[in-house]
Amino acid sequence: MQRYFTNELIEENNTVTITGEDAHHMIQVMRMSPGDDVYVVANNQTYTMTIVEGTAKSVLLIIKETHEQTNEMPIKVSIVCGLPKGDKLELITQKATELGMHTLYPFEAKRSIVKWDKQKNEKKIARLQKIAKEAAEQSHRSFIPQIHNPISLQNLIEISKSYDVKFVADEEDAKLSERKKFADQLKKVYDKQSILIVFGPEGGLDRQEVKLLLEHDFQPIALGPRILRTETAPLYALAAISYEYE
Repeated sequence: MQRYFTNELIEENNTVTITGEDAHHMIQVMRMSPGDDVYVVANNQTYTMTIVEGTAKSVLLIIKETHEQTNEMPIKVSIVCGLPKGDKLELITQKATELGMHTLYPFEAKRSIVKWDKQKNEKKIARLQKIAKEAAEQSHRSFIPQIHNPISLQNLIEISKSYDVKFVADEEDAKLSERKKFADQLKKVYDKQSILIVFGPEGGLDRQEVKLLLEHDFQPIALGPRILRTETAPLYALAAISYEYE
């Protein structure tokens, strides 16, 4: 059954109206008609709703069933990703959303080859947010991860103060004979806490960046003995967290 997210409020008569691209998708693409059921997520709550009437511009639905069960992780995991080359940030956004990411912060790391075009910022973030929405629908989530504007190292340190646990994936740590295993670090994290994990771009994080993060209570982690690509590392971490807590 199709799933749609809406920012519209549920009316007192248990109805909601969906407009725009989602309405077009229901009527024109999926060829739905009155009486058909869909999942609708409103304010992080999932409902089964029945189409009452609709056009390609507007669809009126009424609540059939409220679902209390959630598919969200018991721990909120935010990803900080050094700006990668090409369309890798889109891949990270899509797959990390499927794996349960809560928030994504693109990071203007020292070794990031790509320089963010600030004139196209709004368009780029909107594109990533749309990818996150579609991935959340496909994976039957009840929350769409928020994609933030790129942040600097100082922004990152300020943001980190609101998190319970902070990790930095350090490829140099992966080369050590006695690595700080991620699985061991996760056993010290408890349900309902928030985790922030920093990943570098191609070439990894600069040593001064790592040093500054460690000085601000970040814990270094190694994601196994192999060096992972910048688009692989966040997915590895999210999968490990899902295995541990779900």
